[in-house]
Amino acid sequence: MPKSWRVGLAAALLLLTTATARAGEALRVATFNLRLNLASDAPNDWPHRKALVKALIQYHDWDLFGTQEALPEQVADLEQLPGYRRVGVGRDDGAGRGEHAAVFIRTSRLELLRQGTFWLSETPERPSKGWDARCCNRIVTWAELRDRQAPQAGSFFLFNTHFDHEGVVARRESARLLLSRWKALAGDAPALVIGDFNAAPGSEPVQLLRAALRDARDSSRTPPYGPEGTFQGFRIDAPLAEQDRIDHIFHTPGIEVLKWAALTDSRQGRFPSDHLPVQAVVRLP
Repeated sequence: MPKSWRVGLAAALLLLTTATARAGEALRVATFNLRLNLASDAPNDWPHRKALVKALIQYHDWDLFGTQEALPEQVADLEQLPGYRRVGVGRDDGAGRGEHAAVFIRTSRLELLRQGTFWLSETPERPSKGWDARCCNRIVTWAELRDRQAPQAGSFFLFNTHFDHEGVVARRESARLLLSRWKALAGDAPALVIGDFNAAPGSEPVQLLRAALRDARDSSRTPPYGPEGTFQGFRIDAPLAEQDRIDHIFHTPGIEVLKWAALTDSRQGRFPSDHLPVQAVVRLP
């Protein structure tokens, strides 16, 4: 083989190796409102959906995902998935009671450094309702993580939340509190902010978040995949328009979003939840 060919082949192999390594660095991150376990949802109650939810998570091979609305028995079911560690507490007592905004971490890929919870209210250190919220305590679960594939890169943060569905003031002030706590906890470290915000793209809470963070759907290097809306109410024919997009993934500048998708996986005409899971493939700086 001529020397020039050998040099060219070596360069091509180096480029391929580098591209493969960079592709391996990407993280698959998702947010998924599971819909709480209600017998009145039958035939869409949790016992009829949990196998599909587990299969979806394993097929899409998420490295890091947050859930909303999961009751303790639903969290326990997902803890059976091999290779994940769960963090987060129940919103009603700061321990096990009530819905969780749980975070699941693939332990072979990510190292958990710190974790915590705060309530979306005027008293964020204890279980409480905030502002004009009437129904429920609302929380944020956060985790500081390190990528085992790139330990030299330092840590990054994930914030997972579920904003109130009734209180207009509560959603606005929740956005402000979340942004304040993000800056206090993460500083200049890369961060992802995910969840069910009960707010469409044009709403005030989302606009507050977009003023400080980037929307992964907008910043995706490849065209967004799937419908724009994310809430379908178990309706296979739901319009899933922009006003139905209430599940979001936001990120700090410097995080590269390679892909964004609202996943429409279903089985025999039934969705695994009344929300679509939203997934982003990201690369940390």
